[in-house]
Amino acid sequence: MIKIHLSKILGEKRMSQAELARITNIRPNTISEIYNELIERINLEHLDKICEVLNCDVADLIEHIPNKRR
Repeated sequence: MIKIHLSKILGEKRMSQAELARITNIRPNTISEIYNELIERINLEHLDKICEVLNCDVADLIEHIPNKRR
């Protein structure tokens, strides 16, 4: 499973989705889909912009959690 920590990071930095969208020039709907973990694919340029603005690594933003095997 892939976990996206954008909501946590934005909360820590006290930044809104709208502010991130404005600064990165990424559509607000795209930011919302990432924030709510509804996105199935993520543009590498978007990842780069988000990491630059939030001063974080991709690993801070996205985490792989191994699936439980039965």
